[in-house]
Amino acid sequence: MARYRERRVRLSSSSPTFDVFPLLALPMLYYNFMVFFIIGLDPAAVNAWLAGPAFQLTMFSGATWSMTQADVIVAAAMGLLFIEILKSVGSPMLSLVNHGIAVMTLLFYVVEFISFPGFTTSVFFMLALMQLIDVIAGYTITIVSTRGLTR
Repeated sequence: MARYRERRVRLSSSSPTFDVFPLLALPMLYYNFMVFFIIGLDPAAVNAWLAGPAFQLTMFSGATWSMTQADVIVAAAMGLLFIEILKSVGSPMLSLVNHGIAVMTLLFYVVEFISFPGFTTSVFFMLALMQLIDVIAGYTITIVSTRGLTR
């Protein structure tokens, strides 16, 4: 029987701050800034802002493609969720700190969603749902990858 060496994939950046900071806090911070400082807590004004166009592009076919503010926020958050899941494979110790901070971020999402009228939108709910997926996937991936090290 030939013995083989099992390869372990470890993703890590050169910055522990990047490894620990929950990236899905960025859409929440942007949403908070816009609601608290620019728009106000009025749900009608927040919904009008979210439904407003972010940009428009004319395609080669002549059709116009436009994205609303809500589309851009959710699309950016989906990209950040992907990066967060990749970060879960990194150092187990830094991942646990990241997951702890991610749980606190999820609590902020929930408290704002149920407490402030400007945050009771489907966009903010989807951001909170992405944060919940990050928390569950992060712990699951960290546990599974750590179990592989002890075998």
